[in-house]
Amino acid sequence: MPIGIIVNVLAVALGGLLGTAVGEKLPNRIKDLLNLTFGCCALTMGITSVILMQHMPAVILSVIVGALIGSWLQLSDRIRTGATKLIEKVLKNEKKSGTSHSSSSEEVSSSIVSTQDAAQPKDNSLLVTAIVLFCVSGTGIYGSLVSGMEGDHSILLSKAILDLFTAMIFACELKQATSLIAIPQLIIMLLLFFGARLILPLTDAGMIADFKACGGILLLATGLTIMKVKVFPLADLIPAMILVMPISYLWTRFIAPLL
Repeated sequence: MPIGIIVNVLAVALGGLLGTAVGEKLPNRIKDLLNLTFGCCALTMGITSVILMQHMPAVILSVIVGALIGSWLQLSDRIRTGATKLIEKVLKNEKKSGTSHSSSSEEVSSSIVSTQDAAQPKDNSLLVTAIVLFCVSGTGIYGSLVSGMEGDHSILLSKAILDLFTAMIFACELKQATSLIAIPQLIIMLLLFFGARLILPLTDAGMIADFKACGGILLLATGLTIMKVKVFPLADLIPAMILVMPISYLWTRFIAPLL
């Protein structure tokens, strides 16, 4: 039973609804403080993951090559476009069923436009940042794998607490779009959960440690983005999470013995 995944997804959906409801009532100083706090939490999670690194050259190579592949594939733009189409499709279905309100439609449409405004970097990356943070963060991916293989939900439950409040902050700008992120999050996490029995037996302790370290680097970039210190194209770094285990394996089996 994917308890951790269910709790995490519900936390994002609930946080999105709460943020939409109270977003305009929250003073900017509180929003700014929470953004800094969540950024620090993401940095802390990233640091605790990075220090587990076993093979630094393999992890660094994975991040660099992954970033180049992600940039070449334009993953940030593709995810932004896909998320926008998903939101527009949902709103269109709601209009057909007569369950939507014009005010909510205008709010979500406004949030979509703001994410596509290249003249405002922080808004341009906000939707992509939220999707990457909730759906494909190192903690979420690893937590789903561990949950599926060992039944240990503690990682995802801890992530759910952070995601609840983080979703509230994102919803202050993105409105209901934040809750919709729970849909791809559920799909991705369930795929990892049920595929865990096939993936984890092929790994060893070193590969897992390097995988967590790679996720930690992405979390560091996420933290800096949330704190608005530097906006990273987070989606372009996703391929690194796929490459790190194979590269770690090749490094330990073929390259390290030659050094």
